[in-house]
Amino acid sequence: MRISTKSIYENATTQLNTLQSNMARTQTQLATNKRMLTAADDPIASARALEVTQSKSLNEQFATNRSNANGSLALVEGALSDSGDLLMDVQTLVVQAANGTLSKEDRDMIATEIEGRMHDLMGVANTSDGTGGYLFSGYRGTTIPFIQTDTGAAYQGDQGQRKLQVGSSRSIAISDSGSAIFENNRTGNGSYQTVVVNGNQGSAIATTGSVSDATKLTGHNYTLEFKVAGTPAVTTYSVSDNSTSPASAVLVDQPYQNGKQIAFDGTSFAITGAPAHGDKFEVKPSEKESVFTTMTSLVKALRDAGEDPASRATLSNKLITASEGLKSSLDNILTVRASVGSRMKELDYLDSSGSDLGIQYDATLSKLQDLDVVKAISQYATQQTTLEAAQKSFKTMSSLSLFNYIG
Repeated sequence: MRISTKSIYENATTQLNTLQSNMARTQTQLATNKRMLTAADDPIASARALEVTQSKSLNEQFATNRSNANGSLALVEGALSDSGDLLMDVQTLVVQAANGTLSKEDRDMIATEIEGRMHDLMGVANTSDGTGGYLFSGYRGTTIPFIQTDTGAAYQGDQGQRKLQVGSSRSIAISDSGSAIFENNRTGNGSYQTVVVNGNQGSAIATTGSVSDATKLTGHNYTLEFKVAGTPAVTTYSVSDNSTSPASAVLVDQPYQNGKQIAFDGTSFAITGAPAHGDKFEVKPSEKESVFTTMTSLVKALRDAGEDPASRATLSNKLITASEGLKSSLDNILTVRASVGSRMKELDYLDSSGSDLGIQYDATLSKLQDLDVVKAISQYATQQTTLEAAQKSFKTMSSLSLFNYIG
């Protein structure tokens, strides 16, 4: 068979190009440590690698979101901690104000100090989130949550909780509304409250009381009125239910004993001291009250209190009411703070599982994409030897010619 010189050169060139191309490809694999340089190398593995890469990127974004959520919740937790400290300071001042030996000047000083604590608390409630917004204004992030009013403060935000996607199937609240924190406080004992009526002339003081039978609570408004009559004077009390028109009697002319429990319709509380004829107390369902309203009323009660026994008794009743409101406010803040803590703990768990998931994604991508380096080096050496042999053989073949033998 005759082979033309042209065919020899073309075939040799094609083979050398192929060998060089294969060697260059192996060298690129070694340089990038990737088995697949293009999708054509392994279409199925390439598609799977793209899917895993997208999932890995999403997992990394969730990790970033969790970090941002942790930062926001840390700010909320810090603000709640400061709020709790301020309320405990105010509770201490209320205990001091209950000292019967204090003068009006002393009470005015305590009132001024409580007023300062209220301004501090409002500053905490209006804490910035560090990005130009406010922590406790709900969805209305750029609106200042609270502004001071004559009766306390007015909430300007809404009830929303801003949320952030921190997992493939989990969104977590990174804020709480100021209304839920500072205005969601139950008066009295949480079920009902006993409130002194302004104008009482005696020294009667009502205790907080408790629920004696929850099934008998009616949610009605009652009036407890004292009567002092006879010689010697005998003190009795009557209770009327104001939910009917006219008011209906619940208890009539019951003998009053200092400190003895008064119970009706599931409520139970005591009255101490010496009530005067016509003195009244209201017994009504607990309602929500802003902590700023509680503190404003407390300041006013301290400044308005007189020195006579009746005025001191009225102040004592109002201090008890304020103490109940402050306790409810502190309990509510601690409840929200516990919720924030549980969310931060959940983020820690999600971080741990997200880290494990990231390791799994890396392992899967390694199996799909990474190069077997030992095998590739061996292949590269073989290809190099083959190319050198081909080059030498081509050189030898190309040097053969009949003209070399013609003398």
